[in-house]
Order: sequence, then structure tokens, then C-alpha cells
Amino acid sequence: MAIAVLRYPGTNNEEDVLRALSVIEGADPFLVPSRKGLAGLEKADGIFIPGGFSYGDYLRAGAVASVETITEGVRDLAENGLPVIGICNGFQILAEMGLLPGALLPNESAHFICKWVYLKVNGKTTLFTEGLEDAVIRLPIAHAEGNYYCSAEDLETINDENRIPFRYCNEAGEISDLSNPNGSIQNIAGVLSQKGNVLGLMPHPERASRQILGSTDGLHIIENFVRATKC
Repeated sequence: MAIAVLRYPGTNNEEDVLRALSVIEGADPFLVPSRKGLAGLEKADGIFIPGGFSYGDYLRAGAVASVETITEGVRDLAENGLPVIGICNGFQILAEMGLLPGALLPNESAHFICKWVYLKVNGKTTLFTEGLEDAVIRLPIAHAEGNYYCSAEDLETINDENRIPFRYCNEAGEISDLSNPNGSIQNIAGVLSQKGNVLGLMPHPERASRQILGSTDGLHIIENFVRATKC
């Protein structure tokens, strides 16, 4: 399946994503510089938006990238059901463009955070979490603006619709303020779109896709994404 890996000016995780995708059977990842516009997405069966600092995070993280022509193409394809995953800055872009509810605010500590964290996976099966239901997984984070926030109305909706696939927790799977690295409301680490085909996630699964990196937990998420592109 042809998977478009987007690169905006300032993106810095595209090579990690391409490497992780390249070992998955059936995946055919290709790099798409954002300047290619809509033409860069013509053959895509799925879209992966990596992390980094698109446009230097000017205005807000993901704000400038969210109004690029290629990003409007992502919106159209996502609304037509194409699987889309945005990691870290990719999540910020998806939130800025309104494909996902809420916003990513500066970390509660006001510091850049780079460390490994644990995530509790929701028990409800989604495109991205099949086989991981109720598991505790370990992924790294690296962000300054990962503090997820949304309105009370949106929070009620995404809870009721089981659109929160990942929450920060401790090694035992306990969700508490102590296991919340950035201040995110209700320890939210990832959010799904209403259709369930778009995922925004602050932790980096591509950086936990090989044992030499310290964990392979992220590979399962990426494999599920690739599988979704075949549907």
C-alpha cells in the first residue's frame, strides 16, 4: 500500500517513519515534500504526518502547516475515509486544521520534555489499536506543546464515543496526575476523529519500532495503520 509520509519545512522525523514503515509487509512508503501540493497525494492509500517543528512552530505549533495546500488535500482524503496518522507535530497540525478536536498547549512545566512514558490503551478496538486493547505500552515523547486541551463539550463527546485510545499512565497502568508528563486533560495522549480513521498521538511509535531502540510497542500501532490502508 502506498503511504505518503509528509515533510513540511522543519519536519525532522520523516526518516524515522520511513524506516519503521519499510519493514512492514505490504507497506510502500514514499516521501512527499509539502511543496508538491495535491499532486503529492494522488497515489496515497494512507497518510503519515511525522513530528518536528513545521515552519519553526511560528504562531503556534502546526498552525502554518495547517493552511498549506497539501494539508487541505489531507483533509479531503481523510473525510473520504483514508487512514491518517499524525505524530507529535503531526497531531498538532491535525488539531489546528480541525480534523481532530481540541488543541495542544505548552507543557504545564513550560519545559521541553524528552523521555519514555507509559500509555494505557483503551479496551475498545480501533483501526490503530487492534491487538493492544487494555495493554500498557511504552513509547517516547519529545515536545514542548503536548498539553492536550479541549472544551467540556468535546471532552464529553470523545469520551462517550470512545475516541481516546491512549492515556498517560504508570508502569502498572494506573492513570493519575503523577503519570501525566505535560498536563493533558484526563491524561489524554491521543485522539481519534469521529469516523475513527484519523489518529493524533503525541508519543512517537516510530521511535519504539525496533528492539535496539528500547521498545517495539510502537510497531504494533504502525502495523495497524498499514493494515487499515488495505481496507
